[in-house]
Amino acid sequence: MAARAYWQGQIRLALVSIPVEIYTATKSGASVAFHQVHEPSGKRVKYEKVVPGIGPVDTNEIVKGFEYEKGEYVLLEQDEIDAVKLESKKTLELTQFVDASEIDVLYYERPYFVVPVDDLAEEAFIVLREALRRSKKVGLGQLAMRGREYVVSLKPCGRGMVLETLRYADEVNKAQGYFRDIPDGEPDEDLLDLATTLIEKKTASFDPKEFHDRYVDALKDLIKRKARQKTNRKIIEDKDDGGTSRSGSNVVDLMAALKKSIERPGAKTSAAVKTKPVKAAAKKAPARKRA
Repeated sequence: MAARAYWQGQIRLALVSIPVEIYTATKSGASVAFHQVHEPSGKRVKYEKVVPGIGPVDTNEIVKGFEYEKGEYVLLEQDEIDAVKLESKKTLELTQFVDASEIDVLYYERPYFVVPVDDLAEEAFIVLREALRRSKKVGLGQLAMRGREYVVSLKPCGRGMVLETLRYADEVNKAQGYFRDIPDGEPDEDLLDLATTLIEKKTASFDPKEFHDRYVDALKDLIKRKARQKTNRKIIEDKDDGGTSRSGSNVVDLMAALKKSIERPGAKTSAAVKTKPVKAAAKKAPARKRA
């Protein structure tokens, strides 16, 4: 399935407009997400929105509020918020060009791939890409997307270009407040030479594939090993029981359930038994008798 464009519009440089699409350049698939599970029943834990002294409330009774003083809120309706949202302009006008080294790494936020919309846009796209590459400059502009305006940079990347959203100045903490107590003294020359030698010895071309999230790898390995342990699985009913769940009736041993399905006269061997691995500390729970 083809990726869906995050934004479509045009890049404008003076009188030249280039139709482009941008796509998210990063993904979060490497992380491991956990659900909270009620161990005795094997069911997912759900959350309700509650008000102290009142209890659960309907979603349509909830509005957004900004706390301008302790305990004092300005309440805003969604249509009021929508009224001040910026329309997603379909043009990114490059208004300034700077050396890439002038932009502190603290300002870079999120990257996007930029590609021409069609064959007709390719020539102008390539000209802009190569002009940025030859001049060693980064293009800057402001772009409205999904109700918010961003400062963005544009630079060459292989055959395409990369657009990166930048943080505004008031979103970045001043480093001086954190580095103020670090002394300005010059280091020992021999120690400096030794550190420089070690750096040169370990200098190599950057290859992101050389780095792995060892914590995530270990978690995935743990999950695979626990999933293979039949006694560490529970059957979880996805159907809504209307709040009248039978006491422990959905918590049975997987192997026993499969054997019973096979041994039952006239039973089909393809009986669907839904299973999901649960947390590492889960133990096999005995089946309870129905009330």
